[in-house]
Formats: sequence, structure tokens, C-alpha cells
Amino acid sequence: MSARVTMDDLRRALEEGSGVDEGVDLDTDLETMAFSELGYDSLAVLETGLRLGRENDIELDDSVFADLDTPQQMLDAVNDALARQAAAS
Repeated sequence: MSARVTMDDLRRALEEGSGVDEGVDLDTDLETMAFSELGYDSLAVLETGLRLGRENDIELDDSVFADLDTPQQMLDAVNDALARQAAAS
């Protein structure tokens, strides 16, 4: 299990899981761009978040991803769950 999920991990999960729309550059400042600006709908956000959870052996409820607007918010949610899991073990 990874100690922390990085923006590169998220970028890879987006590319592998949902692909990249033509004209979208995931090497930009992902942290501040909205998922909608990047061409990802709520299902793609959910799938990406759950993928990161599986890859890091953490269980995340679907509702965690319902109100996330940016990749940075997703990273924060996943890393918070990782920290809680580490503290509980």
C-alpha cells in the first residue's frame, strides 16, 4: 500500500480508466482545473476514485466522490482515507 497518492497516480488512473479527451492536456495544473473542464463526468470521477481506493487497499464509499470538483479534492479525499486507515491500524 502506498503511503500517499500523488497527482501522478491520479493522472495515470484518469488516463487508464476513462481516457483523455482530445485537446485535453493532463500535464497542466490539474490541481486547480475542474473535472468538467477536463472532460470527465461524475461517473468518470467515481470510477477513478474507486480505482485509486482499490489500488491502495482502502474502501471508499461512493458518496465520497459525489461533490468533488477538482483532482486536488480527490487526492485530499483519498489521502485522508489512507491516513485514517493507517491511524486505525
